[in-house]
Amino acid sequence: MVAIIVGLLIALIIFVVVVNGIQQHKEKLEAEKRVKVAKQKAIIDECEELLLNLASLPASPNLVKILNRRSLNAAKAMQELMPGVKGIKNKVKELTARFEAADDLAASQANEEGFMLPDNEQQILAILQCIKKMRATLKSEQTRGILDAQTFTQEDQRLDSMQLKINIESLLKRGSQAQNKEMLGSARQYFEKALQTLANHPVKTEYTTTKHAEITAQLVEITDALKVTNASDAARKAKDEQDELDVLFQPKKKW
Repeated sequence: MVAIIVGLLIALIIFVVVVNGIQQHKEKLEAEKRVKVAKQKAIIDECEELLLNLASLPASPNLVKILNRRSLNAAKAMQELMPGVKGIKNKVKELTARFEAADDLAASQANEEGFMLPDNEQQILAILQCIKKMRATLKSEQTRGILDAQTFTQEDQRLDSMQLKINIESLLKRGSQAQNKEMLGSARQYFEKALQTLANHPVKTEYTTTKHAEITAQLVEITDALKVTNASDAARKAKDEQDELDVLFQPKKKW
């Protein structure tokens, strides 16, 4: 009798341990699933943010298509992980419609003409951050095999060119403002930085060649202006010193 009771107790303990193990395993799987869902949700949120920020850049149907496809794939992954999540089916339908619409527009050519550099420094920074994130997204899609190499190269080079132009035009704008205020030293620093940025860029285009010539000419102009200013300052200083000497050694009046 005692043996039977002991056996039942052991069986009960084993049963409890097994049930706890199964429960812990389920909880672990659910936790891992939630992490994966959260990751896909973050991808969708990031794509939405990038789509909003793209409004500040020249139109690019290809980039819109890539972002909508990335969002759609993330939503489908969420649906597979948690099919019972409320609203996920509708989200997939919405993103499918958006992707198909973007696919129809992607045949048109992107146009960089008419882009105006914002006056606000924060807006310029936001645009540069958007371009940086967009290039990282393109690389991610290309690495995963979702984006073909030709499209990746084409769009990445376009973003790289845009990023360079924004950096150069921003530096030139600051340099011109400093030059207009006769802050020639600061102006020269901005123009020299722009020139160095062009020199460090691996891709040489008509834009880089033209800007290189323009900036070089501006630096020559600033250098000449600084020579004149320095000569004028030296002459004025010499005159002031001479006046002081004249006052010091002038004949003393007799009373």
